[in-house]
Amino acid sequence: MADASPTGPETGRIVELRVHGVSGAGADRVLNRPFVHQVAGDRSGGFYRPRPGYPDSTGTDGVTLEAYRWNDLPSGTAVRTLSLVFLLPFMLCNVALWMRPGSQPAKHAIVALCRVLALTLTALYVLSIVGMAVDLIAWRCMGDPACVAGRSWLSWLGGRPPGVRLGVLALVPVAAIGIVWWLGARPSHSFDAFRTGAVQETSVHQLSAVGQWDGSPVVGRLRSVHVAAAFATLDGSLLAAWDSDNSSWVRAALAVATVAVLLACLVLLTQVSGMDRTSTVPPLERVTRGLRTIAFGLTILVIAYTMSSGEPWPQSRMLPGYSATVAWLFVSQTVLLVALAAVVIWTRGGGRRADGQRLPRLRALGAPVFVTVAAGLAVAFSAELVYRVADVLDRDGGRAQKLAFDPPLAYKWAICGFFLAVLTAVLVGVLVTVVTRDGRWRVARTIVAADFPDAPPEAAARLRQVQQAVARARFTERLEPLAVVYAGLAALGLATSLFGLLQIYPGDVSEEYLGVPDNLVNFLIVAGSYVIGAILVGLVIGGIFAYRTAGFRRYVGVLWDLGTFWPRGAHPFAPPCYAERAVPELAKRITYLVDRSEGVLLAGHSHGSVLLAATLLQLPRRVTDRVALLTYGSPLSRLYSRLFPTYVNQSSLREIGGRVGWRWVNLWRDTDPIGGWIFAPHRRGNTGAVTGPEAAVDRRLTDPQGLVPPPSDSVPPPILGHWPCESQEEFVQAVRDLTARLRAERRTEG
Repeated sequence: MADASPTGPETGRIVELRVHGVSGAGADRVLNRPFVHQVAGDRSGGFYRPRPGYPDSTGTDGVTLEAYRWNDLPSGTAVRTLSLVFLLPFMLCNVALWMRPGSQPAKHAIVALCRVLALTLTALYVLSIVGMAVDLIAWRCMGDPACVAGRSWLSWLGGRPPGVRLGVLALVPVAAIGIVWWLGARPSHSFDAFRTGAVQETSVHQLSAVGQWDGSPVVGRLRSVHVAAAFATLDGSLLAAWDSDNSSWVRAALAVATVAVLLACLVLLTQVSGMDRTSTVPPLERVTRGLRTIAFGLTILVIAYTMSSGEPWPQSRMLPGYSATVAWLFVSQTVLLVALAAVVIWTRGGGRRADGQRLPRLRALGAPVFVTVAAGLAVAFSAELVYRVADVLDRDGGRAQKLAFDPPLAYKWAICGFFLAVLTAVLVGVLVTVVTRDGRWRVARTIVAADFPDAPPEAAARLRQVQQAVARARFTERLEPLAVVYAGLAALGLATSLFGLLQIYPGDVSEEYLGVPDNLVNFLIVAGSYVIGAILVGLVIGGIFAYRTAGFRRYVGVLWDLGTFWPRGAHPFAPPCYAERAVPELAKRITYLVDRSEGVLLAGHSHGSVLLAATLLQLPRRVTDRVALLTYGSPLSRLYSRLFPTYVNQSSLREIGGRVGWRWVNLWRDTDPIGGWIFAPHRRGNTGAVTGPEAAVDRRLTDPQGLVPPPSDSVPPPILGHWPCESQEEFVQAVRDLTARLRAERRTEG
């Protein structure tokens, strides 16, 4: 949509460009004006202004108001939101890549390990579909007349030779591969339409790279490798079903070709420099696409051979080789996770956060922790799929034929480990909550007492509510060690899959070495299966409500927007990166506005401040010299500097301040569980040790603004926490201060 003419209303004025956070608020709420119209962009991401001609169409001291609405970029439709739920393991694995520590020598090793682990998630995805369609349905159920009886959707293949059944049902995992292939190949936008051209001026800090280059070449190569590995995983599952005593040169040749494809995929993923080239490299593109084509053609040959071969099939209750393949995959994931954790621990360094405090020792473990959580969820989801299908097929609970539809042992161990990890993490979380409660409440009482020293007696209940809000907000810092504990337990649960290779049941181990009855362990496994199902249902419901309810999205949207902010550098089937559009679009718009006005005040709430930070590091000096920055509820220092130390750190935040001439104000509240201060808290009675221009950046807001109802109201002021503060006087005053500096410096230049 075209903007106003060059002599539009912003000429000679300051433009205040507001960028919302994860709340998903409409432009009318962001601008706090009931009548708005779009001046640029489209339905997914656009720029809005108050409609001219209506009262109060300008901002503080006559500034021109504008809002950038981007919330539909990461989750604009119900389908996309639900896809985030089912692609959650892929997304978490992709985010882990960007959590690596800043040590350059180990960068390639960490990236390679993350990408190989991402490949194992794709293989697990295929194996879960193989377990459902090929093992449970084609091999077990269709070979049993009692199972197909009364099931017209299965009986049409009942009694057919095993090869025919396997070949036909192998089309189900082929279709599953095609679905994720299609989802990963869908363009989220036309990147060329959002390039900023010559206005970019790259910073030395790596945060400036987000959204600066077109990630489609990298994603395309990774996608080709993952698709090839997915087809090879299916091929291996089918070829492993034959009895090794009856060898065939055709089957041997197909097996060698399958192994060669898998090895080629692993080799390509370890070539980090080549795979990360942001421009098209014809030889590399031909190799990756050729590998994908070869794997697809190999799958056709394997399915055809499976259906037509006259070789005898082994007599086995379960699809031969399937259980061992799943167990070996889990063991391989465990080894890779241990290797990744070892590399990260070896390379992590010291350093301090932007506020001068020493970084926690656990902060650099984000990569192995998130990959472990991703692997644990993928294993749990896969096991749940196989278990639920087995329950549907097993009419008599396995009584007629002993354990006729019993899932592979590796899945039993995986569900048991996942359930115990979740249960232990919850118990540890409760324990940490109880142990730290007194300390958090002590600090909260001190903060609230300084804010409200003359609280009246009738405000005692409200005072306690405020203390509770502050104490809860401070629990965010406790989540880091809890995540590490859970990841360690989940990795241990994966490692127990080794018992599946040895054909050892969980109940046998618990009864012999722990004295826990076998029946209790089996009950825990069943309970764990239902817990996983409940988690899946909860994620689906959360995805629906996150799409439909703005208030609910404020909480669950943090995960979605965090995960889709980073480019797909590890897993190509993760949801698309919206920053590849949002950051260049913001850079282009800001440059346009600067050229037509006295200056631009950028106001970013929550994750909007992260988008603005990445944008400012790309803008040229001639633009940033006429820009001021206002952040509120910003997670830059509190969360991003912990999770992504390579990209958000003290040095990058100082450069942002320097680029805008330290025309930067950050508003924060003690009741906010997400946002916080950037450089110094500036609480009452605590001046801090930060000096220099950064000492004037942070301004603390008292929340709530009062304990008792004001004379004009019947209820006390609300506790706002992470909610925006555009209507508060402190926000208005910050706008006045920053616009006054922009105008003064503009007059000085003139």
